[in-house]
Amino acid sequence: MKGKKQKEPVGFNPAEIFAALALLEQERGIPQSFMMEKIVQALITAYKRDHNEVENVIVDVDEAHKDLRMYVQKAVVDEEDYVDPGNEITLADAKHISAKYEIGDMVNIPVDTVEFGRIAAGNGKQVIIQGLREAERGMVYDEFNSKQHEILTGVVTRVDPRNNNVFLRIGTGTDTNEILLTAGEQVPGEVLSEGMHVKVYVVEVRRSTRGPQVLISRTHPGLVKRLFELEVPEIYDGTVEVKSIAREAGSRTKMAVWSNDENVDPIGACVGPKGQRVAAIVEELRGEKIDIIKYSEDPAQFIAAALAPADVVDVWMADEGKACRVLVPDDQLSLAIGKEGQNARLAARLTGYKIDIKPQSYQENEEAEPAAPAETAGGEDEEILDLPQE
Repeated sequence: MKGKKQKEPVGFNPAEIFAALALLEQERGIPQSFMMEKIVQALITAYKRDHNEVENVIVDVDEAHKDLRMYVQKAVVDEEDYVDPGNEITLADAKHISAKYEIGDMVNIPVDTVEFGRIAAGNGKQVIIQGLREAERGMVYDEFNSKQHEILTGVVTRVDPRNNNVFLRIGTGTDTNEILLTAGEQVPGEVLSEGMHVKVYVVEVRRSTRGPQVLISRTHPGLVKRLFELEVPEIYDGTVEVKSIAREAGSRTKMAVWSNDENVDPIGACVGPKGQRVAAIVEELRGEKIDIIKYSEDPAQFIAAALAPADVVDVWMADEGKACRVLVPDDQLSLAIGKEGQNARLAARLTGYKIDIKPQSYQENEEAEPAAPAETAGGEDEEILDLPQE
């Protein structure tokens, strides 16, 4: 015959825990099962901390009756083998609980209700707070991890005058998060102020001991690609592909595009009627210049196109490695190189080739006099390749 159920001590009511978890799930979207798992583990840890000799502790979660019970599991042993009271019970004592027990069985011994109540009351609130924080971090991670390499719109909530870091509120209603946009990921010269709506690119989401770290950017080339996907239906549906992008944020971008439909002009699709599509993106990027170039599987053609607006007379490809020498009209050498080498630099990044730019007269005068130092798109420190003449 079962004994009467012991009354719960003042200060601990399992039903209140269930009610609190139900409210958290309703208001914050945190599953009750997640929080209950945290509470159960904390109760077991607390009991073992107070009873070092005890190895097996379980907490029975009775969802139907909104009740929690703690038990110590003990092995049934013969009287002569009984040496560990914390984890063993004699056969005679086990028989007092139920005649069914035999040597080797495990018996669940209820923990004193008062002691269990003390442990639960002392740890329950703390665990709920910690579990809530952990669950929210997990939810933030999941939310932003699913949006990696996508565009999000945020509202500037504050600007740190010490380092120009900007904090953005992303989300709507109660489902919002404040995310840091570091100064290094902001467009040079762009001034962000409180209340501004800003589009950002989610570069990466990492887990850390301080919670999820969300890296957002206004300078990443991926931002340009996603903006074109939003503005150009042909890119969104895959008719037009963005093959590569080279960007110096705030100044200039080169983007190579290709059409999978011979009846669709990839450049025209991106520019849009009267230039409306590209104009909308330029406005979002605060006036950044965008060169849209037709991609070619022929490296020489691709490189020549990438050096626009300069005309290209000839392209000599290296026998080995991704390098080439380009001849341009003498009067367009500075145009091909660009201000501070920007045009050549972006063309090299766009195509993946090291580009050595020479004036057309270079070929004619090469044997007559020493050549001037070559303009190399890859950077000043890169080796100038000696390519064979045709």
